[in-house]
Amino acid sequence: MHPYLLRLRCSCINEFQNSHRDTEGTSDEPRPYPAATWPERLERTEPLYRHPNPDLTERGIEEARRAGKALREHGIIPDAWFTSALQRAYHTLDFALQEMGITDLVITRSSKLNERDYGDLSGLNKDDARQRWGDDQVHIWRRSFDIAPPGGESLKDTANRVLPWYERNVAPLLLTGQTVLIAAHGNSLRALIMKLEELDGEAITNREIPTGVPIVYKIAPDGTTLSVEELRPA
Repeated sequence: MHPYLLRLRCSCINEFQNSHRDTEGTSDEPRPYPAATWPERLERTEPLYRHPNPDLTERGIEEARRAGKALREHGIIPDAWFTSALQRAYHTLDFALQEMGITDLVITRSSKLNERDYGDLSGLNKDDARQRWGDDQVHIWRRSFDIAPPGGESLKDTANRVLPWYERNVAPLLLTGQTVLIAAHGNSLRALIMKLEELDGEAITNREIPTGVPIVYKIAPDGTTLSVEELRPA
């Protein structure tokens, strides 16, 4: 039986909410993390729009529940669970776990999986950023592989922290036949997808990753990808 690697992208309010640096007290050590411990409904108000570590929107909560339903319907129960250290990622996993009926497990959070650090763009929506730096410059920062915004990371920089983490923490589990789930963010997941789908820098910047939709990679014994499938509930 082949191991599987599952990717789940979380959803949040703002394109430029980061970051790799906005974490305190995080580590790569596994820790017990009880599922289903916050309110069923999280109210969002305007001041939270610019919070550096935003929580899920109502849409994000619903997407996370649908992801859990899709995993349950396909009979997929991972052996190991990883998220970033940002709350929208580990809350995405938690709501998915509620839908799957799983409460007794250990989740590993790692800041290495955090969203790309947007530097001076952090806390701005795209219109604010375009007004300050111009549409062309913002497009370059968002879509280039190796050009970082002021004070921030490029996608290449993000990959340089994500991929060594993957090789150290996830690849060995896959080699033993375990199924692994990672709940993270658009750019940290792009770094992993770049490796698994053997994409170059130009191709990966144009790779769209839907929020709240598990992507299942069937992994060969040599670590290469045999198949890719997006899971959606019936």
